[in-house]
Amino acid sequence: MYRLIRQEGRAKRGELVTVHGTIQTPVFMNVGTVAAIKGAVSTEDLEQIKTQVELSNTYHLHVRPGDEVVKKLGGLHKFMSWNRPILTDSGGFQVFSLATLRKIKEEGVYFHSHVDGRRIFMGPEESMRIQSNLASTIAMAFDECAPAKAEREYVENSVARTTRWLARCKEEMKRLNGLEDTINKNQLLFGINQGAVYTDIRIDHAKRIAEMELDGYAIGGLAVGETHEEMYHVLDETVPYLPVDKPTYLMGVGTPANILEGVERGVDFFDCVYPTRNGRHGHLYTNHGKINLFNAKYELDDRPIEEGCGCPACRRYSRAYIRHLLKAKEMLGMRLCVLHNLWRHLLKAKEMLGMRLCVLHNLWFYNTMMEEIRDALDEGRFASYKKEKLDRMNSGEAKKPE
Repeated sequence: MYRLIRQEGRAKRGELVTVHGTIQTPVFMNVGTVAAIKGAVSTEDLEQIKTQVELSNTYHLHVRPGDEVVKKLGGLHKFMSWNRPILTDSGGFQVFSLATLRKIKEEGVYFHSHVDGRRIFMGPEESMRIQSNLASTIAMAFDECAPAKAEREYVENSVARTTRWLARCKEEMKRLNGLEDTINKNQLLFGINQGAVYTDIRIDHAKRIAEMELDGYAIGGLAVGETHEEMYHVLDETVPYLPVDKPTYLMGVGTPANILEGVERGVDFFDCVYPTRNGRHGHLYTNHGKINLFNAKYELDDRPIEEGCGCPACRRYSRAYIRHLLKAKEMLGMRLCVLHNLWRHLLKAKEMLGMRLCVLHNLWFYNTMMEEIRDALDEGRFASYKKEKLDRMNSGEAKKPE
């Protein structure tokens, strides 16, 4: 159940009570595509860096290790040794990202696996069954993510099909949640608004799915080719037509600035690979903008990544040391995991200590920023917080004292 605690303009401060715990919103979900955060980040690390929700990918887990395997091991929570909420996406984004490997029909989508080329079929019912096997807290409806600049006729047909697929998802989830052997009989379902950059299509679709009384509503198909200004315009036009008393999720977005703009427009949930992907390349977020540790000027810099940061990297290590690790490609042995099978699942993921520390910092930065946003909303000062935060991040890094 979602409770709207307060609003400042369109910005929402809320909480979503789930079977796996209460999610305070706005929230950033840390992306663990294959049930692991890239960068050798363990479950214990996620707890330490204040992660509320972990996000995993339905398609990738179906391909490897297999959703039936995960079900036999008790679901994703037991598989990962993670007792907080998990959101699984539906596999719908792969309809977009694997465009050369798939064929869309009314019944669903035919894929060729990116791993071994084997033929895969996924439709609304299959996506719901896979996510039920994974036993995530929140399941996403199966949709098509049309390209942002696709032709209008294509988008209209795609959105109409996505709406039909959503009805099938809802019916199948109701059936699955009633089965005796279903692990999570309280699995929630979020529908997804689509429509590319056509605001009239977006609005009409928002109205249609709002009538379906779902547990939450996502806005998909953004950050896939349009400008930031176009994305914000879509949010301005679309979010008012989604239920204010349900969580709103902006999928795959984004930068700290994107998140602040999204919150202002009424978004509760965010996810993005930026903090982990950038961290693995030594690109780090700070309150004075992004820094690149590969730059030579950090070779003798004995400061933490950011002064005053409480993340595990900043509490102990210097920029110079982390830069050294990144340059030397020093390997970090795989950490012991609570579950033997999770260990086997991760064995091939040979990660690096420097990368790990950078990822931990970036995720801490994002999670801490969301705490600051919630505090600002609680105190009725989000507008001033947003301005101050953006001004600081655009100000550039403070120079090292002589």
